[in-house]
Amino acid sequence: MRPVLARFRLVALSCVGLAIGGCLADPAMADQAPFTCTILPGEEIASISMTNPLASHASCIVTCRFSTTKYDNNPQITCAKSVPAGKEVEMCRLTSGGDKFVKLAEGRADCLGLSNPSSE
Repeated sequence: MRPVLARFRLVALSCVGLAIGGCLADPAMADQAPFTCTILPGEEIASISMTNPLASHASCIVTCRFSTTKYDNNPQITCAKSVPAGKEVEMCRLTSGGDKFVKLAEGRADCLGLSNPSSE
């Protein structure tokens, strides 16, 4: 999982840097993706799922932050992996650390298409 996250971050940072510097006429952009951050029965585990909206495999990342029953405790998780085109997958699960999850505070998900060397 870490090599995918590292690659995604490297690609994203490279694209942002090149776009800011004006070196790309049409910079690669991550596409927003549909996602769900679901509190499971028992309210101590959350399931993080998303769907790749692209027509090809993509490096996808999703972040969900929750509020809990404890003041100022807002666990957040970020998951990243390669997701097949158009598929919904569970990206990861988050435990609350003993406090009950109350609701999703915020979340976001993006996918960046992976290049296929055999088609270039």
